[in-house]
Amino acid sequence: MNTALLQPEAAIKAGPLSPEDLSELLAAFNDVTARLQATHETLSAEVSRLRGELGEVNRQLRRARELAALGEMAAGIAHEIRNPLGSIKLYAGALVEDLEDRPAERGIATKIAGAVNRLNAVVGDVLTFSRELRIRPVVVPVETLVSRAIESSGIGSTGVSARWDGGGVEAMCDPGLVEQALANLIRNAAEASRDRGAREISVSASRTTMIDGSGRRLPALSVRVRDEGPGFPEEARERAFNPFFTTREAGTGLGLAIVHRIIDAHSGRVSIWNNNEKEPGADGATVEVVLPYEPDMIAEESHG
Repeated sequence: MNTALLQPEAAIKAGPLSPEDLSELLAAFNDVTARLQATHETLSAEVSRLRGELGEVNRQLRRARELAALGEMAAGIAHEIRNPLGSIKLYAGALVEDLEDRPAERGIATKIAGAVNRLNAVVGDVLTFSRELRIRPVVVPVETLVSRAIESSGIGSTGVSARWDGGGVEAMCDPGLVEQALANLIRNAAEASRDRGAREISVSASRTTMIDGSGRRLPALSVRVRDEGPGFPEEARERAFNPFFTTREAGTGLGLAIVHRIIDAHSGRVSIWNNNEKEPGADGATVEVVLPYEPDMIAEESHG
């Protein structure tokens, strides 16, 4: 039997390998193996990262469904409270007028009217949080959104200024709703900074990407509001977007919940971190809003 017929033609022509050839072959094999191992590790790391991002997306979707259910319940309660509050406010106002010649009693009636106004503000926040959101996205310069948000946030009374750093980036969003969300974030950041004696917060914007619910990576816009305050305790950060949760003595605890509702209606996401997690020794915290830059990602309506 001709054993040459069983051997590859190249091997017949090449003949036996010399030690030098064998050494080169082993070196090439090791090089390819190393490259494959490095590629495998890179791909494994990327898969792990994408799984983490997708897990975060799913977590936010669950939170959005929970908040929507809570919003429906809160809206029903708020409507029931608003009518009697209106009557109390009317009667308190009448008392204030009738007691003009009795300062002590008039002062009590004035306090009642003031308390009603504060309760009305709470009811208004609840209704804002729970109302149906109709998203009408348009392309708008982020600088315009931020400047309007700074103006409506009222941070001038806190003595804190806002520094803008975003260049000429644009957002695809409902301008009125996103301005409201940014105004809430800017007001919170200014109050946190003021409590620590800082006099400036920063608002920045840049292009980024995000993963949607099906795992696709899509173009997006990132807006970050950074303060110089005390930061978020871990337990507070976990509950920051829950309705009625607040670490302050005053306030409804609905500011961040409203932000979450608005950004979720845009199919975006909101996240918080303490600055020292990325910059050792840095004070304060950063809230990041990420908005998709594709019309198909933004729902026509969002029901709360």
